[in-house]
Amino acid sequence: MKTNYMYARMKRSPLNEIFALTICLWLKAGAGPGLGTPFSYAVPGQANELVLIEWGSNQMELLISDKAVTLPITMTDGKWHHVCVTWTTRDGVWEAYQDGDTMGGRFDVTQSFMGELSDLQFWSRVLTANEIYSQATCGGRLIGDVMSWSEESVALHGGLTEVPFDPCHH
Repeated sequence: MKTNYMYARMKRSPLNEIFALTICLWLKAGAGPGLGTPFSYAVPGQANELVLIEWGSNQMELLISDKAVTLPITMTDGKWHHVCVTWTTRDGVWEAYQDGDTMGGRFDVTQSFMGELSDLQFWSRVLTANEIYSQATCGGRLIGDVMSWSEESVALHGGLTEVPFDPCHH
């Protein structure tokens, strides 16, 4: 459902400023249209430091410090997909991956994520294409050094439900 009170919050905050990052997660779209906001990362003074968003029938966008780029990612088949985004502050270069393939280059109710997500990992470096492909194809599992998905690290709010899920055996 679209609400502004149902959300999951990573309990741990990054300790240091981040100059490069990779965020990976498994996503499955809900009824739609649009995914909404599966992921939002805020820093003091900047609410939209890093946001993954898909408005209505628009393409998915990545917002970094309020600058938006369009991602050629589609989630319309109702299946689980592995999505990764990498970015470095040095040159501003970002890359997006869906299912291991590269494609370079306060909560708002209208931005609610509708669907399911799992195994969100957050690194303070840019992962290699091989590392990302390995995770998307279940060849190996890497643990994020900034944040990592586990029952202990995710706080659920507003009546969200947690269900067992192994992305590599679904």
